[in-house]
Order: sequence, then structure tokens, then C-alpha cells
Amino acid sequence: MKRMVPLFAFACLVLLAACGVEGISDAAPTTASQPTEVFTPIVLEPTNTPVPPPPTPTPRPSPTAAPAQPTTSTGTGATAAPTEAPNAGVDTPMVEITGGTFKMGSDAGNADSKPPHQVEVKSFMLDTFEVTNADFKKFVDAAAYKTDAEKNGSSDNWLTYAKDKDDHPVVKVSWNDAKAFCEWAGKRLPTEAEWEFAARGTDGFTFPWGNEFDPKKANVKASGLRGTTAVGSFPAGASPFDIQDMSGNVAEWTSTVPEHYPGNTTDSKLYGANLFVLRGGGWFSPEEQATTFFRNSNVPIAGNDDLGFRCAK
Repeated sequence: MKRMVPLFAFACLVLLAACGVEGISDAAPTTASQPTEVFTPIVLEPTNTPVPPPPTPTPRPSPTAAPAQPTTSTGTGATAAPTEAPNAGVDTPMVEITGGTFKMGSDAGNADSKPPHQVEVKSFMLDTFEVTNADFKKFVDAAAYKTDAEKNGSSDNWLTYAKDKDDHPVVKVSWNDAKAFCEWAGKRLPTEAEWEFAARGTDGFTFPWGNEFDPKKANVKASGLRGTTAVGSFPAGASPFDIQDMSGNVAEWTSTVPEHYPGNTTDSKLYGANLFVLRGGGWFSPEEQATTFFRNSNVPIAGNDDLGFRCAK
């Protein structure tokens, strides 16, 4: 019996050791046996709406370049081209518009646009596109011209907005600057009546393309571009005479001093002998100002980053 006790004790020790190892294994599994947790990243949507890219402009025709012509100084910084050298090398194409009678103004517009009334215009020609930075530079270089802003010592002038934008409309030009360019090019500024007739056509459209507002057909505030685009970027928004950008991009100077329409007695800041009519609205204009009959005006030395012009003859 004495010899069996150690054997029994030894057997118990072996059994307990075996149970202990198994208990430790259950209570503390190795790290390798743990499942790996996979995290799916959350993709955040941008909080602001990106500015849409500008549309592709309508290719401009490539007319035969006019030979260089001598210029005659006017003594005011501008130069006048000889009458036998129209366009003075500026290659902007023009559309010939047959004159006629049309209804100018609209009861749908603001008080200054009323009442609609019959107006007769003679046949004329109008630039297909707004005058570009590249064309204006030709004038400046040939005539050694300084704009009103430059003469007043302002660094915020047309050159500020022209960098790398040769085919965008020139801005920060006053009525005086626009008139000087047109005369140098053998042209003139359009009258207010000519401008409206060219914009709305014989059908009297509310917008150059029709009667429904569409920000995809013009560079206006609702288009979201927040700046000028190359001229001819919205061919679907052309007027009935296929003239580009008559709504939006830049508002345009005319040669007309604003007056009341017949029968209109509105008391408005639009009118004044020291003002000239603006038409068409610019890239920051709301729908109302993008219509073919909206009228605005400013003093002849004014300039803005959404104000330019086109020429007539």
C-alpha cells in the first residue's frame, strides 16, 4: 500500500497539469486567432457646387487679313483710320441686317421698357461677336491709346482682365473708349433701336433665342460661371440674325442717350443727358436684365468687369 500512494499522486498531478493547460488555452486564446475587423471608409460629398466649365466657343471665321494702313492722330490718344481702310486690320465678322419696322419695348419689362411702340430702323451691319481683348489690343498698340481708367491712374483697367483671355470680350472700357475703338476700325456704336432689333428679330423675342429663359444659352448669373467666357461660347443662344452673346457675357454700350419712350412719364435714374444706354446684361445679370428689352445706362467714363461693346456700321 505504501508503494501505491506515490503512483496515485503522480497520476493526479499529470491529470491536473493536463487540465490546467487546457484551461489556460480556453481563457487566453492567441492573438492570431482573433478575427480582423474591416472598416469601410465614408466618402463625403462636397459641400459646395463646383463652377461648371465654360462651353466651347463657336469657331470664328478666318477672314483675309487687311494690309496695315497708316493712321492719323486725333490729338486725344485715339487715331482715326482712313475711310478706304475699313476695320483697320480687325477681323471681327459682321452681319448685314435689313432694316424695317419693329415693336420696341415691352409691357412685360420694367417701367423704363414701356410702352411697346413701333420703331423703324434702316439697314445696317453689326459685329457677330463682342469686341475681344485681342482686337482691342490691336487698337491700343496702333493708336498708342490709353483708356479712361488708365488716364485716371487706375490699375484696375482692361489689362487686368485681359491676361490669357484674348478671345474674351474686353471689359473695363468706358463709352469714350468704345467709341474711339469703333471710329478707329471704320465703324460706330449701334443705336439702342438697332441693338434691340438685332437681338429680338421680327418676332419680337423676349430673349435672343426665344421667349423662355434658359441659362444654358447665355452666360448670365444663373449659369454659374462667374466671369466672362470666350465670345461665341453659346451658339444656341444666338439672335434670329445669328449674332452671338446679345444676352449675357457682357453688357454693351450703345450710342443712344436714354429718353422716355412715347407716353412714358416714369421718374427714373435711367434718364439723363450725360448718360448712354447699356443693353444685353452681363455674366452676373439676373433673368430680368438678360431680356432683349431691358434698359440700363451709365456715364461715358464708367467701366466695369461685365461691360463691353460691339460695333455697327
